[in-house]
Amino acid sequence: MIFKQALRRELSFTTGGVFLVLVTIMITTLVIRILGFAANGSVNPKDALVLITLATLGYMAVLLTVSLFVAVLIVLVRWYKDSEMIVWFASGLSVSNLIGPILRFALPLIFIIALLALFVWPWANRESTLISQRFQQRDDVSMVVAGQFKESAKAERVFFIEELDVEKNEVKNVFVADSKNGRLSIAVASTGYIQNSTGGEKAIVLNNGRRYEGQPAQPDFRILEFAEYNTKIRNKEALSPAPRDREKTIRELLEDPNPAAKNANQAELLWRIGLPLMALGLVLMAIPLAYVNPRLGNYTAMFYAVLIYLIYSNLLNLTQNFVAQGKVNVFVGVWPIHFIALIIAIALIRNRINPSLKWWRRQLPAAFARK
Repeated sequence: MIFKQALRRELSFTTGGVFLVLVTIMITTLVIRILGFAANGSVNPKDALVLITLATLGYMAVLLTVSLFVAVLIVLVRWYKDSEMIVWFASGLSVSNLIGPILRFALPLIFIIALLALFVWPWANRESTLISQRFQQRDDVSMVVAGQFKESAKAERVFFIEELDVEKNEVKNVFVADSKNGRLSIAVASTGYIQNSTGGEKAIVLNNGRRYEGQPAQPDFRILEFAEYNTKIRNKEALSPAPRDREKTIRELLEDPNPAAKNANQAELLWRIGLPLMALGLVLMAIPLAYVNPRLGNYTAMFYAVLIYLIYSNLLNLTQNFVAQGKVNVFVGVWPIHFIALIIAIALIRNRINPSLKWWRRQLPAAFARK
């Protein structure tokens, strides 16, 4: 009982510590990435913090899976290294007796991983896409700000207004640069006003200005003077984009009437279901993989553990791709990886129960192994 309480307490502290380290690394990576997008004009700098939070929430299931696997390895490796497992074995217990306490600790976290993968992952992806789409579909009315150069969403137009009188809808010292079909058009005027048209459209009307059109030093370059020049700035509603498979809820994945998206939806569902199953398989495999000879101090098993995680996660992603491409049926692809992981975990645990026997005898029931 004391050992089980100590194991549960140490697993809790270690899982929390590993999780905080992984979240810190993830947030640092996301800060660099999203600030780069903001610098390129792909996202609004004001939305950077929200996008970082949403991305972190989206990957929380993966981070928790890795944290649980690494925590079990670290705790059991320390127990082997400090000879605490010798006391465990001397009490008449074996490696198989670790399965119960570790699973009682891990199952609530695996349930949380399932909730994060099934519900939080698509919600976070959907919200991130909507925020990015709203910024990219922003209208040119948002560019009408006094004293600032403002660029349109597609970088086709640049506005500068020195003074803006909102009550009178008047503007002063206006600069408008348009780039269409490889031709540059620049209009400047000392005065103008904002015109509201039917249908919710708006336009800036420039008075008594000059317009430069074409490329300098080219024969078709023109300089025009105008009494009135109209440039439209339309209000565009940010349309909700069609959700991708990673942004769809479970119900949308199952009830999508589009036959072309059937394989992609099933592949996404396979990945979401597979993540908590992978967490369970990794926890079971971590129990025998954590073995370390305290005399030799050989940590080869830790290398194998990292390798197994990489193979497991990549096989899950590979199966998802095969299902999305229609090469593998979803009902065929959903179970083999996790079943093989379970068989490997059982074989490794039995291998550690009685290491004095040959490896093939260790896999037999006890009655046959003694013969």
